[in-house]
Amino acid sequence: MRIKFIEISNFRKLKATHLDFDQKTTILVGANNSGKTSAIVALRIFLLSPNRLALRDVTIANWTTIDLLGEQWETNAESTVDFDALLPSLDVWLDVRLSEIQHVVHILPTLDWSGGLLGVRLSYRAKDLEKLKAEYLAQRSAARDASIKGPNGEAIKIAVWPRSLTNFLERRLRAHIELSAYPLDPTAVTLPGKNGLATPQTLPASALAFDQPPFKNLIKIDEIAAQRDFADAGSNESGEDKGEAISRRFKRRLSDQLRSYYDRHLDPSKTPSDTDYEALGAIQAAERSFDARLEAGFATAFEELEDLGYPGMSNPKLKISTLLRATDGLRHGSSVQYQVADPSGNGTKTLKLPEDYSGLGYQNLIAMVFMLMGFRDEWMRVEKAGLLEGVDVSHEIQPLHLVLVEEPEAHLHAQVQQVFINKAYNLLRKHPDLGTEDSYCTQLVISTHSSHVAHEADFASLRYFRRRPAASSGETPTTTVANLSHIFGDGDDTKRFVKRYLKATHCDLFFADGVIFVEGQAERILVPHFIRHHFPELSRRYVSLLELGGSHVHSFRDLIDALGIATLIVADLDATVAVKITDKNGHETTRWKSARPEQGKGQQTANSVLKEWHPRKKLIDDLVALAPTGHVSDGEEDYELYVAYQKPVTIHSGDESDSIVVPRTFEDALILENLNTVENIRGSVTSDKIRAIVAQSLSGDELEDELFELLKTAEKAAFALDCLMLKDPKILTPPSYIAAGLKWFELAVNKDIAESELKTGKADGGH
Repeated sequence: MRIKFIEISNFRKLKATHLDFDQKTTILVGANNSGKTSAIVALRIFLLSPNRLALRDVTIANWTTIDLLGEQWETNAESTVDFDALLPSLDVWLDVRLSEIQHVVHILPTLDWSGGLLGVRLSYRAKDLEKLKAEYLAQRSAARDASIKGPNGEAIKIAVWPRSLTNFLERRLRAHIELSAYPLDPTAVTLPGKNGLATPQTLPASALAFDQPPFKNLIKIDEIAAQRDFADAGSNESGEDKGEAISRRFKRRLSDQLRSYYDRHLDPSKTPSDTDYEALGAIQAAERSFDARLEAGFATAFEELEDLGYPGMSNPKLKISTLLRATDGLRHGSSVQYQVADPSGNGTKTLKLPEDYSGLGYQNLIAMVFMLMGFRDEWMRVEKAGLLEGVDVSHEIQPLHLVLVEEPEAHLHAQVQQVFINKAYNLLRKHPDLGTEDSYCTQLVISTHSSHVAHEADFASLRYFRRRPAASSGETPTTTVANLSHIFGDGDDTKRFVKRYLKATHCDLFFADGVIFVEGQAERILVPHFIRHHFPELSRRYVSLLELGGSHVHSFRDLIDALGIATLIVADLDATVAVKITDKNGHETTRWKSARPEQGKGQQTANSVLKEWHPRKKLIDDLVALAPTGHVSDGEEDYELYVAYQKPVTIHSGDESDSIVVPRTFEDALILENLNTVENIRGSVTSDKIRAIVAQSLSGDELEDELFELLKTAEKAAFALDCLMLKDPKILTPPSYIAAGLKWFELAVNKDIAESELKTGKADGGH
């Protein structure tokens, strides 16, 4: 048994979101404010703390409709709003074998079920809509009558709570709603369409809610939240008592974790065994011995106290009775120590430091690992775990264990992040009844902003949270989730190349606001330089820059289509000319040979991006003549895309007439548009040769020919590094085709982020 997928509706940005679960570990990735945290919070609220739902958790686009319902109530108009349909819901779909029917018999939709999908909807509903209406109208009536006298005796109305139905529900939502669970029809499952939006099935009017929580004896749920070492901001408003909230607070110190583990699994006072009796006897003997020593030591002091006397008390007797706990030894600062050296070499003179002297990241890792061990052992009821106060052992061990971990990278450096993601799942399965056995299932869900965590994970387990713009003016931006197992899950050569390339270089692509593809090392060095000094707004965004040859960029198309982020491709024209070749038998064939771009010569591009992705043109003449708007995707992709490549450049040749040339590569375009600046670039042999060519004051075609031949074999990266050494970094301007692309990209990325943040809050946990 495992969770196959969930569908979240009307929760923050997750208006209609489908999320597939991996069989073992599911990694939630995506840019900031994409909804990863919202998904974790939704699981927390629906499955752990249903009494913590607040109005701010309801998709903000629904607030207008909720206020419309309030207005209809106030005017006695016929209600056209389904209040329950505007509240959040969570559909949980399980994949269950027929042999496991004994675990799920209470949630079967029909007696005809024969294994496979089983669905349960957890949905918030109004307890009594008429009671809600009556209370709201009573409060609104009082609010409308509120007024004070002005300086001239006139009545001045003041705005008091509630100003609208949403304003009323900000305080009173929890009092008027409850979480109900309903069975779903496995035959009516509809997977998301091309737009990625979930299409949850509509419950029939006759649907009956379950009498008992459907997952109580089916799924054990544990969580490590992101705000470790901080009290939950909403804890005072939760339904939990103070003691429960404290017990769930993250404990970084290992001694704290050991005490917690001891209380849950090892405490000899809870149904003691033979070995426990020995421990209890030793503790009580120590107590008696300690009491006797203390009484002897305090005897003189106690005699003086007894001589004082006190009205109402005669002959007061003071006795000492100590109570020793096994965990007392773990409460002081040096209860757990780290051995750092052994000068003796035989363990007789080891040097130790208290645990607080270890690094913060190491403490955090140890604490999280110990928590995972505790989750596992409590699930498997190791030692005394089944005897804990509040633990219901009236049922068998739940067949499914769901563990949620939010941002494990907090306070961990890169290598430790990789250790954690590699070990976490195996740690949760390290038990004789678990391991590779399938009687019990463990599913680990991790949300992260770390490219190091993504790098170590199997890409097939990644679920990318994609920000989508509002569908209309009355809506807000939403989120869909791409299952990247479809991109990385088979043995296709192209997909294997993309996976290996990202593993070797850039996992930050999964967290970027936009991506720029460049052709070579020189662009890789100088494009960030241009962004930093010429496009300050763009420099504030999280942009991933990938260096790929033109023959490989198009391999990323499926991935970019899935991620849907703003994309700028800086390509080369790669002009080729047809050459007739005759073999020894007199057979003539045509081959395409690299050439300097020229118009009117029937040349074609060798760049796969330009031919197959965008703008899908082969002829150099067509590419050169393409209008500026033609560089932008025509809308076939449902994301922003711009392809930049070399365009004609005007060369000023002193007294002679100006000439127009078409650069072939980034480097010659950069030189041709920075002729005066090139004179100040020094350092490498390549820079010296370029400077010498430019100093000859050649005509445009001659200059381009010279540069074309030089750059075939020159160290382009060395020249790019020399460019960074210019005293004034702004004096070097980007080639016009790149400047146009970056200008477009700056607007596109800012547009995507602005739409995403519109009315949503700027944190990932916002709407």
